[in-house]
Amino acid sequence: MREMLADALEVFDRHSGWIIWNLFLAFIPLALSFWLFRRRHISRTWFWWVIYIIFIAFLPNAPYLLTDIIHLIRATRAGYSVWIITLIFIPLHVFAILSGLEAYVVSIINQNHYLKKLGLKRYIFPSEIMTHILCAVGVFLGRFRRFNSWDLVTQPDVVLAKTLDDLTSKKPLLVIFITFIVITISYTLMKQITFGLMLQFRRIYLGLEELDPEEIIKK
Repeated sequence: MREMLADALEVFDRHSGWIIWNLFLAFIPLALSFWLFRRRHISRTWFWWVIYIIFIAFLPNAPYLLTDIIHLIRATRAGYSVWIITLIFIPLHVFAILSGLEAYVVSIINQNHYLKKLGLKRYIFPSEIMTHILCAVGVFLGRFRRFNSWDLVTQPDVVLAKTLDDLTSKKPLLVIFITFIVITISYTLMKQITFGLMLQFRRIYLGLEELDPEEIIKK
């Protein structure tokens, strides 16, 4: 038993130690989205815009966890026992990926709520698509160029040059497009699941039988 626990800790450190850090980065935009879009009285001062820029800069960290499936694939090929793979690798990685995706979904739902509150409901879908595109670029830069969100401040010239180069090259552009499709589909599915779970919760515990899904989060 002690050896199994030691093996489990060694496996986690070698193949899954990224989970805590990546989840921390993914939940930064989630926390910021509540401050930006969910407060009762929101004044768009210069400070609000600074926080919004930080929100956009960190938002790709949430769907970025989708790409961490490569860690699971590598771990399953490392020759560990089926018990370690089944009881440690798969649950941890699935939890991390779904948590990051859910953080992304709720962040955008909060943004959509704010647009609706401003009477800009017609811009919700275009804003979602634009957000997916920006995040697809961000995920590509993070996964393949190994940039971090704070590199936008520490080395903006390098990030801009690499981004422009990638957006004008066929292969990176193809990867970004595929990433955009994956993010869009994953977001759409998880958004419906989130609304469904929230609706079910409110029906059971609050007795609300009829509720517009778009109103669920703001209640």
